[in-house]
Amino acid sequence: MIKTWNQRVWELVRGIPRGRVASYGQLASMLGQPRKARHVGYALHQTPEELILPWHRVINGRGKISFPDYTQQYLLQKAMLEAEEISFQSDDRIDLKVYGWHPSNQ
Repeated sequence: MIKTWNQRVWELVRGIPRGRVASYGQLASMLGQPRKARHVGYALHQTPEELILPWHRVINGRGKISFPDYTQQYLLQKAMLEAEEISFQSDDRIDLKVYGWHPSNQ
């Protein structure tokens, strides 16, 4: 069975461990399409409700949550990350050197 782009994204996101984050661009690169970071976002947006994914562990390449500051989605994602003991710097960035997911190092 050939997996769709969305299915491949969902499979990767499912593998991000607790307490770690990955960027949209990183996931796109891991799928062999380094210039398709936005498509990773589209795939997450299209996740069926019944498919439980740790979507909150995906952030942008600058280490920030992509939702507009202080929207409900932003606050939910931030709370979920903090519940996993991921710390935010004073500018609301996550240090990717500390919390970034590097599957080859596991």
